[in-house]
Formats: sequence, C-alpha cells, structure tokens
Amino acid sequence: MATAKFNVQDQVTGAIIAAIEAGTPPWRKPWTGEAGGCSFPHRANGEPYRGINVLLLWAAAQNHGYTSAHWFTYRQAQENGGQVRKGEKSNTVVKYGTIDRETDEGEAKAVPYTRAYRVFNADQIDGLPEHFYATPAPAEDLGTEADPALCAFFEALGVPIITTEEPRAYYSIDKDQIHMPPVQTFYSASEYFGTLAHECAHSTGHRSRLDRFEKFRDRKAYAFEELIAEIAACILGAKHGFKPDFEQSAAYVEGWLKALGEDNRAIFRAASEAQKAVDMIEAAAEGATSTKEAA
Repeated sequence: MATAKFNVQDQVTGAIIAAIEAGTPPWRKPWTGEAGGCSFPHRANGEPYRGINVLLLWAAAQNHGYTSAHWFTYRQAQENGGQVRKGEKSNTVVKYGTIDRETDEGEAKAVPYTRAYRVFNADQIDGLPEHFYATPAPAEDLGTEADPALCAFFEALGVPIITTEEPRAYYSIDKDQIHMPPVQTFYSASEYFGTLAHECAHSTGHRSRLDRFEKFRDRKAYAFEELIAEIAACILGAKHGFKPDFEQSAAYVEGWLKALGEDNRAIFRAASEAQKAVDMIEAAAEGATSTKEAA
C-alpha cells in the first residue's frame, strides 16, 4: 500500500486550527500563568526550534497540556536515559532541505524538499534528567487595572464575559460567552482590552448576530475567522484608546495567510467582515449610552 504524501500546509493548518479551538493560541498570550505548553520549544541538544516548527510544537503542547520546553526523537530519548511511555503519540515537526539532482544538460541543481519527522515532549518520557521537566508557572498579580468605560463598552454587546482563574481567553460558540483570565494577570490594560476585543469580534459571528460561522463553513473557516477577529481588534484599539501592537498583529496575520496558503485577497475579505463586527460592537455601545442618557 502506498504511503500518503505528507502535506505540510494541511499539517500546519490543522495544528493551528486545533490551537484556536482550544482558545487563544499560545503565541498570542499577553497574561501570566500557564496551563502548560507556552515554553519556547527546544531540541534535545538545547537548540531552539525555528519557524513553523515553533507554532506546531506550541500548538501540540497547548493541546495536550505539556509543560516541558524539550522535545526528543524516540532515539534521542533513549540516548538521554529516558523511555517514551507506552501508548504515547508522537508530534510532527518539519525539516526543509535541498538535494542535488542532475539536469538533462548534466548540470547539478539543488531541489528543495520537505520531510516530516516525529518527536515526543519530555512530559511523554520517563527517566530523563530532571532539568528536562518543568512545572506550569502560576499566574502573577501584576496590579493591572481595567478601565470601567472600556469594560462598559464591550459589555454593551450583551455577550456574557466570564472571568475565572483559568489561564485561557476564548469565545465559546456553544455557550455564547467569552472567557477571560483576571485583568490583574495581564502585562498591561491595553493587552487585556486587545484580547477582549479579539474575543468580542469572534462573538459577533454567532447566528443571533452576523451569522458569520454559517457563512464560512469550509475547512479553513477557523483560520479565516482569526484574521477577522485580529483586524477587528486592531480597528477597535486604534479608535478607542487601547493601543494595538501593530507589529505583532502584522506578523500574526502574515502567519495566518501563510498557513492558509492564501494571497492578499484574503485580507480584503477578512477586513470587510471585521468592519461589520466593529460596527456591531460600536452600535451596541452607542445604544446602551443613549438608553442610559434617556433614563
């Protein structure tokens, strides 16, 4: 039986979508405290991973709750005195390289190739030296305070905003509610409201509002939805005084486009949907203000 060809784009997109379904991706986490999976990934020899492998391993760590930063092939685990536990499943990373091929004219030509290989997190391995293991960092009270006016602005949309000690920010479609970590665990108020704006933008896609989730139901719907929410959060931040991190947002959007294999037309489609989300959030806030003034 022929082995199915490894598709890098499908693998990466799938892993990132899984991270979104689990909540805010770990590379967009501006608050303290970890459920696991946010350490920068390193190879067995301590060398940091680069490029798309960072996102793949972050997503895998978040999905499975791994806390260690270290990843091993099966052989590397054994070479370091460890043994992968029975039943543990490996995680995919990607190696890019070139191989010399001879052309019809007899000239050497470097042909690029992509190869997948499998690694295990230290949390899946018994018997490794202690320094390969880690424990999640607890949330810190940084004293960050919320702006009451901005809180009222987002609450006017009518989507319940639930706060618990759980170190995740996400919008639940099933419950139609937003979950946020405590504001005091964020590095700044701007980052708190930027995250809240992002999740509020997601909530406008509910069938009782803009019904966006039904409109975009193909395999890439989650990824495209992230573009919408990020652009909407940037617009809201620029207009309402919580300064967005444009450099980080630009890198974030660029990463989504690459993962999706989309051209720049995706930006225009996402921006159009983002503006509709912004309009809905602002209209709800204006309506709440008018009602209060009339009373």
